[in-house]
Amino acid sequence: MEPKELQQAIIQQYQKDEEMMILVFAQWCINHGLVPEDVYAKAYPNQQSNQALQHALSLTVPKEEAGDISFDTLLGVLSLYNNDDLAFAVSEEMENLKKKKRK
Repeated sequence: MEPKELQQAIIQQYQKDEEMMILVFAQWCINHGLVPEDVYAKAYPNQQSNQALQHALSLTVPKEEAGDISFDTLLGVLSLYNNDDLAFAVSEEMENLKKKKRK
């Protein structure tokens, strides 16, 4: 494989993996009764729309059909991509969910 082909292959793999990260985030939100766009907007208030998130939403399933995605798993996936802003927003949402359960 030539250097340019290798570079393209690496970029494509990274993009696929990033799409998976967004899908995990979106499904976690749905599993917890959250609106993924709202949580995303808390992390990135200046972004109008995210096409990758919209695509991921089209691939999600109802929470009754989804497997469990733990909070730790989601944070781990977000940290792989240094997505600290989204991890912070997710952490805030998780704290809010815990508070609701205590009531």
